[in-house]
Amino acid sequence: MATHRIGKILIQTNLDSGELHFLRLPKDISDDHVVLMDSTVSTGAAAMMAVRVLLVGGDTPGPQELRVQTTRCGRIMLVSLLMAELGMHSVAFPRVKTITTAVDKGPDHLLHVSPGTGDFGTFR
Repeated sequence: MATHRIGKILIQTNLDSGELHFLRLPKDISDDHVVLMDSTVSTGAAAMMAVRVLLVGGDTPGPQELRVQTTRCGRIMLVSLLMAELGMHSVAFPRVKTITTAVDKGPDHLLHVSPGTGDFGTFR
């Protein structure tokens, strides 16, 4: 019987940069297939940073406990409900598979997917 392991990556992005705030992954994901989920991808900055964390985990800046065994690029699948065209083209890892339900024109001045859903996390 197959087992499914769950990890979490929290990356906070703003107009200027992105920052890794939290990382908890299973001990060794080097042979695992990884489904990376992001509800909306506007610029692609957070998605690219998350992929980098998965690929080069041991070289990721931060506390020692954040360092992990990494996976291979061809085993990562990015899944998103909604992506902006900019984000879709910005995820610059050709072997990372991308799945989304829709692609909208682009991010607005607040970096929300437009027309899209706005800030996905604010819905109640």
